[in-house]
Amino acid sequence: MVHDAFLLDAYSRAVVSAVERVGPAVVKVDVRGAAKGSRPRRAPAGGSGSGFVFTPDGLILTNSHVVAAGGEVSVSLTDGRALRADLVGDDPHTDLAILRVTAPELTVAPLGDSAALRPGQVVIAIGNPFGFQHTVTTGVVSALGRSLRARTVRLMENLIQTDAALNPGNSGGPLVTSRGEVVGVNTAAILGGQGIAFAVPINTATWVISCLLRDGRVRRSHLGVAGQDVDIARRLIREHRLPRERGLAITFVTPGSAAEAAGLQQGDVLLDFGGAPVCGVDDLVRMLTDATIGVATPVRVLRHGAPRRVMVVPREAR
Repeated sequence: MVHDAFLLDAYSRAVVSAVERVGPAVVKVDVRGAAKGSRPRRAPAGGSGSGFVFTPDGLILTNSHVVAAGGEVSVSLTDGRALRADLVGDDPHTDLAILRVTAPELTVAPLGDSAALRPGQVVIAIGNPFGFQHTVTTGVVSALGRSLRARTVRLMENLIQTDAALNPGNSGGPLVTSRGEVVGVNTAAILGGQGIAFAVPINTATWVISCLLRDGRVRRSHLGVAGQDVDIARRLIREHRLPRERGLAITFVTPGSAAEAAGLQQGDVLLDFGGAPVCGVDDLVRMLTDATIGVATPVRVLRHGAPRRVMVVPREAR
């Protein structure tokens, strides 16, 4: 039987090794004031969070909400250097942003594969909670595939849930495996919850990074409708042999939009999009990716109690 002290030492050695590998790449992000005229008056005047260097030429990944106030951004490295940072791009829908600094001899955090994570796996969070620089907490992967509402009201999906302690200031810091590989970007904790925190998977982050570096933004499609989730009357389900009991009731169609051009109307209940079921707002938002921009797509709706199929050509969201 392995002695408990040996197990504790092995665990400690794994955590220490991972922190020594990734820790020097973790930075403290400070935002001072808001750029004049660039943000609403209600936006916070500055803030702070965490981030980590992921390329040798000074690209840093952090949370979008950390830099949302605009203004002057600076980062502090673990070796004491304070550097001015430029915002390369951000995607509020996934709460990710890229900064760039210019400095020699930067330590780069190695990126792992979040698809290989398993519930119960040990993970380590490194960040700057409440301004306490380079704080380390540990926990496990509590669950995978979680969803959480972003500041934009869009649903962030496939999040990693962990019980590694996260507090204000941890946002944007890395979630790391015991091998010292970044598998997530810490983004949120449930206020009042004990040990319930979330991170954006690094596989999602790498996709967002490629979009931001290539296009300056993450391209998504847009129909131009507002709606609400509704139950479909059982009579209509039986009469038309509908496979689902819920749909998306269109409450508003934007003039000049793709939806108006396709003939969608207020009061229509959207049942499917491109053959995939639409049971509510989140289902539709999930399907409106860059792959559907400019692509004629069949949608099925209930109009005045009768099914109808129309073709819609989503446009790029601005």
